[in-house]
Amino acid sequence: MSDTLVRHHDIIEPRWWNGSPAVDPSSYQIDVSSLAADAPDLSPDGPLAQRMRATFREIGLVHLVNTGLTEHGDMRALAQLVVDAEMSYEGGANPRSALEPNVYEIGAPLSAWLHYHHEMAYLQASTKMVAFLCKRELPGRGATFVSDNVRATDALLATEFGQKLARLGVCYRRELTDREAFVDRAPIGVYNHWQQSLGTDDPVEAERRAQAQGLETSWGPDRLLRTRYYVSAFEYFPQLGRNLLYSSVADHSMWFDTWPLVEQLPQDQRPLWMTFGDDSDFTQDELRQFVEVYDRFGSPVDWRVGDVGIICNYRFAHGRPSITLGQDEERELGVLLGEAFRRVGDVADAW
Repeated sequence: MSDTLVRHHDIIEPRWWNGSPAVDPSSYQIDVSSLAADAPDLSPDGPLAQRMRATFREIGLVHLVNTGLTEHGDMRALAQLVVDAEMSYEGGANPRSALEPNVYEIGAPLSAWLHYHHEMAYLQASTKMVAFLCKRELPGRGATFVSDNVRATDALLATEFGQKLARLGVCYRRELTDREAFVDRAPIGVYNHWQQSLGTDDPVEAERRAQAQGLETSWGPDRLLRTRYYVSAFEYFPQLGRNLLYSSVADHSMWFDTWPLVEQLPQDQRPLWMTFGDDSDFTQDELRQFVEVYDRFGSPVDWRVGDVGIICNYRFAHGRPSITLGQDEERELGVLLGEAFRRVGDVADAW
């Protein structure tokens, strides 16, 4: 990825939380069975819908439990009481396939830890919220973690690093491989092919779609599509009238520190790299601060079959530890992306 130097970082494993949830689960968890004797009430004006919307407005997080549901389509209908508009996963980094219309797989190996992140922060068209739909559970070991981003923002801005991040912004760099180049090759170093990410087999159309997302593009060997996106590390959140942190190390090469077929590559040859907006690199200490500020305000969300979690993409970052499955164990979450919005970055008088 680097043109001039070999970049290196020491591995930083997230801690995810301090051992107690930063946000009280009772403030955002809703027991659906207590509001409906049989199937959940999907009426947009019913008590469940009203409570979901009120909780989401106040907290930015909703976790529905005891829904009695088992299929992603039914859980999607329940999530739509809050997620009233959906976007497709065009231009996304992860190699996600659709489980059914507008419900995507996670697109990441369970063995990899997934650093805290804001969904699709690396594109001009991001999403206001993301929902998770649990079809197969792994009790006690399959939690998603969410980090209170309002508190993380305040904590980071109190540091020299946070002020530097606010001043310089970030640059997201990606390398999207050509699917045809790996027909007879092991997928070593492959994160996502541009055909899957951009939804086309036509390189001209792929470049057009990438540029429509605000990305600078160029082509490398073997039809490797390289992109850059310069943007603020923060995003203005209209509901609170302030700028919130909207970046993390999830778009740095350290995203792949535990990713099969990529982790063994030198860090300057991995498919992602992130720098400050002036193209200077993060120091090891700055990367550590980036990880730790989210860890300080983390909370686990444990999943059971039928659970639906809805997360405000501004007010919370999300991630998870690596997971090892035992014999006959499964974990399956479907992902639903909420309404798209065009990134504006930070607003000068909203700090």
